[in-house]
Amino acid sequence: MARKESAADAANPGRLKQIALTYKMTRKVDKTIGLVLVAVGIVTFGVLLAIGFLIGHPVYLGILGLLLGFLAAAIVFGRRAERAAFGQMEGQPGAAAAVLDNIGRGWTTTPAVAMNRSQDVVHRAVGKAGIVLVAEGNPNRVKTLLAAEKKKMNRVVADVPVHDVMVGTGEHQIALKKLRTTMLKFPRVLSGPQVTATNDRLRAMGDLMSNMPLPKGPMPKGMRMPKGGQKPR
Repeated sequence: MARKESAADAANPGRLKQIALTYKMTRKVDKTIGLVLVAVGIVTFGVLLAIGFLIGHPVYLGILGLLLGFLAAAIVFGRRAERAAFGQMEGQPGAAAAVLDNIGRGWTTTPAVAMNRSQDVVHRAVGKAGIVLVAEGNPNRVKTLLAAEKKKMNRVVADVPVHDVMVGTGEHQIALKKLRTTMLKFPRVLSGPQVTATNDRLRAMGDLMSNMPLPKGPMPKGMRMPKGGQKPR
């Protein structure tokens, strides 16, 4: 019992430090975050306190208003912190993979299943909606990557629906902050066992990063990637 209490006590400073760090990072992007949180807390408390005076229970509603004020401020803080984080990640290579890693239960993500020399990349996520290919990079170049990846998968999982999403700020692209919402809107058409079977088949197929014989260190100038991912003999 004592060990559990000491572990909890040790975890609390860590959580507070993490919250403080998140606040500092958010404030660098969102300068008004402090004023907004204070305003949300005060307004929530004030409204419930006023209702308390009207119905003759200012103490009870005041306490409730204080608690709900903290809760409302925490919710607003979480959303603005998330928005600030997405703003900092926007346009950086691998940003979509970071979002996919935190999409939630029921999804299996594999980063960089396809990539080219210009660092355009395609990530893969498998869930009850089927297979979702998420591309980031130059729109014209990633179209070729997406087409090649779809063709490769059709040989193994032709019976599974495949969706493709292009992350970016241009036309026909999805903003990074909307990626998770977009994926969760896809209709669920697969059962749990079907998702597991799809993942097994895709793992058996392999991906670019596991099959491509990349040299160690910088790639020599003029060197071309071998076709088909076959290892040199």
